[in-house]
Amino acid sequence: MSKGTVVVIDDEKDLLELVRYNLEKEGYTVVGALDGKSGLELVMRQRPALVMLDLMLPDIDGLEICRRLRSEGRTAAIPIIMLTAKAAEADRVVGLEMGSDDYITKPFSPRELLARVKALLRRGGGRQQAADTLRRGDLVIDSSRHEVTCQGRPVVLTATEFRILEFLAAHPGRVYSRCEIIDSALGRETAVLDRTVDVHVLSIRKKLGSCGECIETLRGVGYRFKDKE
Repeated sequence: MSKGTVVVIDDEKDLLELVRYNLEKEGYTVVGALDGKSGLELVMRQRPALVMLDLMLPDIDGLEICRRLRSEGRTAAIPIIMLTAKAAEADRVVGLEMGSDDYITKPFSPRELLARVKALLRRGGGRQQAADTLRRGDLVIDSSRHEVTCQGRPVVLTATEFRILEFLAAHPGRVYSRCEIIDSALGRETAVLDRTVDVHVLSIRKKLGSCGECIETLRGVGYRFKDKE
């Protein structure tokens, strides 16, 4: 039985086949596309468990594809790993701001690839162990449905944003450092920078609108969810 379908969008055929070989060996079903347009159509048709997306594509670049997937309700919550040859922190931050959940810098090892895929998919599975619904004032977080509402208005979050919000909301009043958020909400296998957490929290607040005030910043310490119902 397949562990889930992964759509890989990359114009390097050899890299695509390398990814396919290693993921299929671990039990995943892999569907590939060599350009952005075909990749978008695949994701819409397959509704995969995860998308691996190259930043530099010949027709539609990876950032635009990521933006389109996040703006479409049917695909907004699908985890996205960005593949990039650019190692600069600014480039990774831009990808995160557009909605990717993780990134891998080329060239990468098969072991790193598998670790990142497993870690990202495990975050989704772990949510079912939490209480089904968290209610914090006007904010409602439904773990089983992967849904968030603020004052009855649906809020679309990425898989990583959802996990961070759910983690903080489950422990109101407690201050967590960026490292603790990475370890507890994202998983130790996830190689991220402090700046990555800041980008995700900023995005969560923006999407939550008036409910965004529930996440407080303690300068030099970290973040906490306000301790009030």
